[in-house]
Amino acid sequence: MIQPALDLVIATLEKMRETNDRTPCVSRNALAQLQSAYSAAACLLEPQAIAAGQQPRQATSNKAQRLASVRQRVCACRKCAHLASSRTQTVFGVGNPDAEIMFIGEAPGADEDQQGEPFVGRAGQLLTRIIKAMGFARQDVYIANILKCRPDMPAGSFGNRAPTPPEMQMCRPYLVEQIEIIQPKVLVALGAVAVEGLLGSRGTMRELRGRWHSYSGTPLMITYHPAYLLRNQSPTEKRKVWEDMLQVLERLEKPISEKQRNYFL
Repeated sequence: MIQPALDLVIATLEKMRETNDRTPCVSRNALAQLQSAYSAAACLLEPQAIAAGQQPRQATSNKAQRLASVRQRVCACRKCAHLASSRTQTVFGVGNPDAEIMFIGEAPGADEDQQGEPFVGRAGQLLTRIIKAMGFARQDVYIANILKCRPDMPAGSFGNRAPTPPEMQMCRPYLVEQIEIIQPKVLVALGAVAVEGLLGSRGTMRELRGRWHSYSGTPLMITYHPAYLLRNQSPTEKRKVWEDMLQVLERLEKPISEKQRNYFL
């Protein structure tokens, strides 16, 4: 109720200024009392919001502002001149700054390069279905890539190429900042390339997936990239990804229905 009341006061003062010849005035003492009352009310309400599992509005807003600042630097980035010259636009990330889960892919594809949002093509549509089956909406989680530019392709060629280790190393600091700002409870790396970009090492998915790893103290689940499931329609492989997501739900202490436990992608 604090912010609406302040908005009403401001709107009233604005109206007075527009409809009167004299500008509304207020004493310094009155301003000090108003600020003191606002601060006291905020201090009383913030612990209640935290106890209810809500992020204080200022903290959430601060995260969004910090992410926006990183986004601006990404948009202007030309560290990889060949990528900067070939991209349509950068693809920063999308989702909830207070997300409990952060999904990390390798790099934008053609659809993402056109729309400026990660995972919007066929693989992204499958990821969205996975997120929904977990009981979340796409806007509840955060989705980003190691690389913020689409890897350049030779003229006349189709498809996507994997980012090179030097490209990932150059772009990785932006992702590190995103993770540090969002502070998710769980990270999910999608595919071996994303793992290499995040951890600096690469292994086979057979060795990596299905068990918990750690990134700077944050639990990390490694699973197949949705694009792999589009190429390999085996129910067994799809089930593996879903079992990985069940582990994520368990780590977050989310209720899991019988339907979810028996679900196949």
